[in-house]
Amino acid sequence: MHKPFSQACVNNQQPISDVLKRVFGDRQQVLEIASGTGQHAVHFSAVLPHLQWQCSDLAVNHPGINAWLDDALQAGASNIARPLTLDVTQPGWPCLMSGARCDALFSANSLHIMSWSAVEALFTQLNTYLPIGAIVAIYGPFNYNGCYTSESNQQFDGRLYLRSPLSAIRDFEAVNALAQDAGLELLEDNAMPANNRLLVWRKTC
Repeated sequence: MHKPFSQACVNNQQPISDVLKRVFGDRQQVLEIASGTGQHAVHFSAVLPHLQWQCSDLAVNHPGINAWLDDALQAGASNIARPLTLDVTQPGWPCLMSGARCDALFSANSLHIMSWSAVEALFTQLNTYLPIGAIVAIYGPFNYNGCYTSESNQQFDGRLYLRSPLSAIRDFEAVNALAQDAGLELLEDNAMPANNRLLVWRKTC
Protein backbone atom coordinates (compact mmCIF):
# COMPACT_ATOMS: atom_id res chain seq x y z
CA MET A 1 0.00 0.00 0.00
CA HIS A 2 1.17 3.54 -0.74
CA LYS A 3 1.95 5.20 2.58
CA PRO A 4 -0.11 8.29 3.47
CA PHE A 5 1.99 11.38 4.06
CA SER A 6 1.49 14.56 6.06
CA GLN A 7 4.03 17.35 5.67
CA ALA A 8 2.76 18.85 8.95
CA CYS A 9 3.95 15.70 10.76
CA VAL A 10 7.45 16.19 9.37
CA ASN A 11 7.46 19.88 10.22
CA ASN A 12 6.59 19.42 13.89
CA GLN A 13 8.43 16.20 14.75
CA GLN A 14 11.59 17.81 16.14
CA PRO A 15 9.99 20.36 18.50
CA ILE A 16 7.53 17.75 19.77
CA SER A 17 10.38 15.27 20.25
CA ASP A 18 12.30 17.78 22.36
CA VAL A 19 9.39 18.01 24.81
CA LEU A 20 8.50 14.30 24.80
CA LYS A 21 12.07 13.26 25.54
CA ARG A 22 11.78 15.28 28.74
CA VAL A 23 8.23 14.59 29.92
CA PHE A 24 8.19 10.92 28.83
CA GLY A 25 11.74 10.28 30.01
CA ASP A 26 10.65 8.03 32.88
CA ARG A 27 7.60 6.49 31.16
CA GLN A 28 7.31 2.89 29.95
CA GLN A 29 4.27 2.57 27.69
CA VAL A 30 2.50 5.29 25.75
CA LEU A 31 -0.87 5.14 24.03
CA GLU A 32 -1.19 7.40 20.99
CA ILE A 33 -4.75 8.54 20.36
CA ALA A 34 -5.58 9.18 16.68
CA SER A 35 -2.33 7.97 15.14
CA GLY A 36 -3.47 9.31 11.76
CA THR A 37 -0.93 8.52 9.05
CA GLY A 38 1.36 6.65 11.45
CA GLN A 39 4.30 8.98 10.83
CA HIS A 40 4.44 10.32 14.38
CA ALA A 41 4.36 6.83 15.87
CA VAL A 42 7.28 5.67 13.74
CA HIS A 43 9.35 8.78 14.45
CA PHE A 44 8.71 9.08 18.18
CA SER A 45 9.16 5.38 18.87
CA ALA A 46 12.58 5.66 17.22
CA VAL A 47 13.72 8.74 19.17
CA LEU A 48 12.25 7.36 22.43
CA PRO A 49 13.50 3.75 22.28
CA HIS A 50 12.86 3.15 25.99
CA LEU A 51 9.10 3.49 25.37
CA GLN A 52 6.64 0.92 24.10
CA TRP A 53 4.52 2.90 21.63
CA GLN A 54 0.92 1.75 21.10
CA CYS A 55 -0.89 3.21 18.09
CA SER A 56 -4.66 3.57 17.95
CA ASP A 57 -7.23 5.04 15.61
CA LEU A 58 -10.50 4.33 13.87
CA ALA A 59 -10.30 1.18 11.75
CA VAL A 60 -10.48 3.16 8.50
CA ASN A 61 -7.02 4.61 9.22
CA HIS A 62 -5.32 1.32 10.09
CA PRO A 63 -4.09 0.42 6.57
CA GLY A 64 -2.11 3.64 6.30
CA ILE A 65 -0.68 3.31 9.81
CA ASN A 66 0.29 -0.30 9.15
CA ALA A 67 2.04 0.70 5.92
CA TRP A 68 4.36 2.93 7.95
CA LEU A 69 4.76 0.30 10.65
CA ASP A 70 5.63 -2.36 8.08
CA ASP A 71 8.72 -0.41 7.04
CA ALA A 72 9.68 0.39 10.64
CA LEU A 73 9.34 -3.21 11.80
CA GLN A 74 11.25 -4.52 8.81
CA ALA A 75 14.01 -2.06 9.68
CA GLY A 76 14.25 -3.58 13.16
CA ALA A 77 11.93 -1.49 15.33
CA SER A 78 10.80 -3.49 18.34
CA ASN A 79 8.99 -0.95 20.51
CA ILE A 80 5.99 -0.07 18.33
CA ALA A 81 2.69 -1.96 18.23
CA ARG A 82 0.07 -2.41 15.52
CA PRO A 83 -2.86 -0.01 15.88
CA LEU A 84 -5.78 -0.79 18.12
CA THR A 85 -9.26 0.12 16.98
CA LEU A 86 -10.26 2.96 19.26
CA ASP A 87 -13.23 5.33 19.12
CA VAL A 88 -12.93 7.85 21.96
CA THR A 89 -16.72 8.10 22.25
CA GLN A 90 -17.06 4.39 23.04
CA PRO A 91 -16.40 3.05 26.57
CA GLY A 92 -14.14 0.14 27.35
CA TRP A 93 -10.81 1.09 25.80
CA PRO A 94 -9.06 -2.29 25.42
CA CYS A 95 -5.59 -0.80 25.64
CA LEU A 96 -6.27 0.76 29.04
CA MET A 97 -8.30 -2.11 30.44
CA SER A 98 -5.54 -4.69 29.86
CA GLY A 99 -3.05 -5.80 32.47
CA ALA A 100 -0.23 -3.66 31.02
CA ARG A 101 -1.68 -0.22 31.55
CA CYS A 102 -0.22 2.78 29.77
CA ASP A 103 1.53 5.34 31.95
CA ALA A 104 1.57 7.98 29.19
CA LEU A 105 -0.78 9.23 26.50
CA PHE A 106 -0.04 11.32 23.42
CA SER A 107 -2.25 12.86 20.75
CA ALA A 108 -1.48 15.36 18.01
CA ASN A 109 -3.81 17.46 15.90
CA SER A 110 -6.89 15.62 17.10
CA LEU A 111 -9.00 17.81 19.39
CA HIS A 112 -9.85 20.32 16.66
CA ILE A 113 -10.92 17.50 14.32
CA MET A 114 -13.17 15.80 16.90
CA SER A 115 -16.59 17.16 17.81
CA TRP A 116 -16.75 18.84 21.21
CA SER A 117 -18.80 15.93 22.54
CA ALA A 118 -15.99 13.60 21.45
CA VAL A 119 -13.43 15.78 23.25
CA GLU A 120 -15.58 15.55 26.39
CA ALA A 121 -15.81 11.78 25.98
CA LEU A 122 -12.03 11.52 25.58
CA PHE A 123 -11.35 13.18 28.93
CA THR A 124 -14.08 11.15 30.62
CA GLN A 125 -12.29 8.02 29.44
CA LEU A 126 -8.97 9.32 30.73
CA ASN A 127 -10.55 9.83 34.12
CA THR A 128 -11.83 6.27 34.06
CA TYR A 129 -8.87 4.34 32.71
CA LEU A 130 -5.59 6.23 33.16
CA PRO A 131 -3.63 5.29 36.30
CA ILE A 132 -2.60 7.92 38.81
CA GLY A 133 0.75 9.41 37.82
CA ALA A 134 0.18 9.00 34.07
CA ILE A 135 1.43 11.82 31.83
CA VAL A 136 -0.83 13.20 29.09
CA ALA A 137 0.65 15.27 26.23
CA ILE A 138 -1.64 16.83 23.60
CA TYR A 139 -0.40 18.88 20.65
CA GLY A 140 -2.33 21.25 18.42
CA PRO A 141 -3.74 24.78 18.05
CA PHE A 142 -5.68 26.37 20.91
CA ASN A 143 -7.49 29.64 21.49
CA TYR A 144 -6.89 31.60 24.68
CA ASN A 145 -9.50 33.76 26.43
CA GLY A 146 -11.80 33.12 23.49
CA CYS A 147 -9.34 34.64 21.00
CA TYR A 148 -7.25 33.25 18.16
CA THR A 149 -3.52 33.42 18.73
CA SER A 150 -2.83 34.31 15.10
CA GLU A 151 -4.52 35.25 11.84
CA SER A 152 -3.41 31.94 10.34
CA ASN A 153 -5.20 30.05 13.11
CA GLN A 154 -8.37 32.04 12.44
CA GLN A 155 -8.14 31.14 8.76
CA PHE A 156 -7.49 27.50 9.65
CA ASP A 157 -10.55 27.47 11.88
CA GLY A 158 -12.63 28.70 8.97
CA ARG A 159 -11.38 25.83 6.83
CA LEU A 160 -12.19 23.39 9.63
CA TYR A 161 -15.76 24.66 9.74
CA LEU A 162 -16.16 24.21 6.00
CA ARG A 163 -14.88 20.66 6.36
CA SER A 164 -17.20 19.93 9.27
CA PRO A 165 -19.25 22.34 11.43
CA LEU A 166 -18.41 20.11 14.42
CA SER A 167 -14.67 20.74 14.05
CA ALA A 168 -13.03 23.81 15.57
CA ILE A 169 -9.94 25.07 17.33
CA ARG A 170 -10.68 24.49 21.01
CA ASP A 171 -10.42 26.99 23.83
CA PHE A 172 -7.56 26.16 26.15
CA GLU A 173 -9.60 27.09 29.21
CA ALA A 174 -12.44 24.73 28.26
CA VAL A 175 -10.06 21.85 27.54
CA ASN A 176 -8.13 22.40 30.75
CA ALA A 177 -11.42 22.42 32.70
CA LEU A 178 -12.21 18.98 31.24
CA ALA A 179 -8.72 17.84 32.19
CA GLN A 180 -9.14 19.07 35.76
CA ASP A 181 -12.47 17.26 36.04
CA ALA A 182 -10.65 14.12 34.87
CA GLY A 183 -8.11 14.41 37.69
CA LEU A 184 -5.37 15.92 35.52
CA GLU A 185 -3.08 18.70 36.73
CA LEU A 186 -1.55 20.98 34.09
CA LEU A 187 2.24 20.80 34.24
CA GLU A 188 3.29 22.63 31.09
CA ASP A 189 1.90 24.75 28.26
CA ASN A 190 4.65 24.74 25.65
CA ALA A 191 4.68 27.20 22.75
CA MET A 192 5.41 25.39 19.49
CA PRO A 193 6.05 26.42 15.87
CA ALA A 194 3.19 27.47 13.58
CA ASN A 195 1.10 28.85 16.47
CA ASN A 196 0.56 25.46 18.10
CA ARG A 197 0.93 24.32 21.71
CA LEU A 198 1.97 21.14 23.47
CA LEU A 199 0.00 20.77 26.71
CA VAL A 200 1.22 18.37 29.40
CA TRP A 201 -0.83 17.10 32.35
CA ARG A 202 -0.28 14.55 35.13
CA LYS A 203 -3.05 12.35 36.50
CA THR A 204 -3.22 13.11 40.22
CA CYS A 205 -6.45 11.44 41.31
